[in-house]
Amino acid sequence: MKNVKRVLLGLLAVLAILILFLPLSIFVDSLLDGNRLDALTNTTVPGANGGPDVRAYVAKPEGEGPFPTIIMIHEFYGLRESVVGKADFLAKEGYLVIAPDTFRGSTTSWIPRAIYQVINTKPEDVNADLDSVYAWLEAQPDVDSDRIAILGFCYGGRTSLVYSLHNNKLAATVIFYGSPETDPEVLKSLPGPVLGIFGGADQSISVEEVDQFDKALTTADIQHEITVYDGQPHAFVENVEGIQAGGAQGEAWAQMLAFLEKNLKNVTAQQSENSADSYRAPFAWKYYAMLVYEHAFGSASHQH
Repeated sequence: MKNVKRVLLGLLAVLAILILFLPLSIFVDSLLDGNRLDALTNTTVPGANGGPDVRAYVAKPEGEGPFPTIIMIHEFYGLRESVVGKADFLAKEGYLVIAPDTFRGSTTSWIPRAIYQVINTKPEDVNADLDSVYAWLEAQPDVDSDRIAILGFCYGGRTSLVYSLHNNKLAATVIFYGSPETDPEVLKSLPGPVLGIFGGADQSISVEEVDQFDKALTTADIQHEITVYDGQPHAFVENVEGIQAGGAQGEAWAQMLAFLEKNLKNVTAQQSENSADSYRAPFAWKYYAMLVYEHAFGSASHQH
């Protein structure tokens, strides 16, 4: 009995330490944030409709525009070097790319704070900031306003889907392992074709969920291309170096380029009259809980 009590007391002590440590660690990480975004952004987008300004990184291709344009959304860590690198890499293919900060000044490499950022960021605020980005893009002479697409990774994949349900002017949507929507009635509001790329060994998004997403898009009569890369974990498209090394990262990137070539670069966007401004994405508790599991027990090198 004494041993049982000692074990229980030990567990309670560990739990108490965690309860105290995690909030403190988030606070300390925020203090260390400093001016991280200064080195990652080169553009300030004026806030539309009285909203706050949005900081972003813009990568422009060589030559004269107007260019087909991509809004690239970061992972739940926030805007980081890997996203900036992908934006530059995609710009070399002839796309103007803007990677906005959707956490209004917050970025981190510490996973508890990453989840805290998502919990404390309202989806309607993200949509409002992306509305500012979209309005700014429409006013840029280098941008072909009929050919603006959105793509994102992890949190950014989900955000891209949600924003496409909000903005019926987008020409296409690319989702890298973002939490999917499986209601065909909701998906009917998507304004253009969808590419979804997922990992077969993803612990946070099951293959069954991806299959339901695929079937729901078919039911909603949305042109789409959904691919599951066997054996790949969550966030397997890590960075430019990984893409250039080939393998699943390179294949997924090449698939995205082919999709964008077909549905953005070489066509005029087919705009829909549908809109889902009232759609509000629920916070995916299961999804982010599984991300913690994936990070703790999966490959520690993968981004989210």
